[in-house]
Amino acid sequence: MRFELSEEQGELVDILTDLLQERSGSPAVRQAMESPAGYDEELWRTLAEEIGAASLAIPEEFGGAGFTRLEQSLVLERLGAALAPSPYLGSVAIAAAAVLETGDAAAAARLLPAVASGEAIAALAWADPHGRWAPATVDVRYDAAAGTLTGTVPLVLDGAAASPVLAIAQGPDGPALFEVTDPGALTRIRKPALDPTLRFATYRFDAVPAAPLGLGADESWSAVFDRVRDRALVAVCAEQIGVAERGLTMTVEYAKQRVQFGRPIGSFQALKHRMADMHVRLETARSASRAASWANAVDDPALPELAAVAKAWCGDALDLIAAETVQLHGGIAITWEHDAQLVFKRAHALGQLFGTPATHRARLASTLGV
Repeated sequence: MRFELSEEQGELVDILTDLLQERSGSPAVRQAMESPAGYDEELWRTLAEEIGAASLAIPEEFGGAGFTRLEQSLVLERLGAALAPSPYLGSVAIAAAAVLETGDAAAAARLLPAVASGEAIAALAWADPHGRWAPATVDVRYDAAAGTLTGTVPLVLDGAAASPVLAIAQGPDGPALFEVTDPGALTRIRKPALDPTLRFATYRFDAVPAAPLGLGADESWSAVFDRVRDRALVAVCAEQIGVAERGLTMTVEYAKQRVQFGRPIGSFQALKHRMADMHVRLETARSASRAASWANAVDDPALPELAAVAKAWCGDALDLIAAETVQLHGGIAITWEHDAQLVFKRAHALGQLFGTPATHRARLASTLGV
């Protein structure tokens, strides 16, 4: 297991950091989240076309750059640190990963080149009616005779205008993955989110044309869905690390500048201890996230356990850091004008995606026979 970044990976992080500092400051983030698309389309084109960020974890034969999912996690960290609204998580790290997991080379060759180039935004409809990752209880059903899907899916990340669209649905032999062949037939309902930098939609399928994706040799849908979940968890954790880093950085800077009783508040011992605790939580969470990202990149058998550990630890760490960010900024942190509220809201939104920390602690305990 390797935690140190290679020279190339370090350069990728530096390039992304410089770009996002220049193009995704607080005013730009607010402008982007209020735009019709919900993100800065010009920044997205730069990330996809000039840096190749969307193509990193997609194999070359499907239009990608052929790097690993570790580089993908590094992109998500930087996007999280910038609080940048972006379709990267939903389109690249979740939907494109789901296509690759099936082993359906024809579908990957057809769908992924446009995702890798950033020209297309893909979406995966995965949630059951309660917003949980539970393929066995999804509400959508596939009519094999008619070749159509019927049902409802909430929490489709960046789903309002996505194409291609993939959906987990109940097929003749249980849950399977389907490609919506006529995305225009979908009913899409935009849903407001606690975090205004994220966009969700509810999909209603009413006999919408679809086709099942194929499975690779010796594969099962259960195994595929487990890997899709684990890879999604790793991606969410990487973004959580970036958001936590942003919360700590802005809190330390504020503590150096805010003066009370004639001295900067960062000089008070009690506040030093609290910021030190934030730092420890961040670095331990980063270790958990990087371990899961490494396992994700090399298909290590320990990925399910490491992904569960990371989601539990990173979620709790970000919750604490976000709460402390608000507390240590005082009253200004709860105003719309200050970015501390964006850190707090992103923490809560990411903490719920694909299961809460408590959910994954319970899953990990069950897996380990505890």
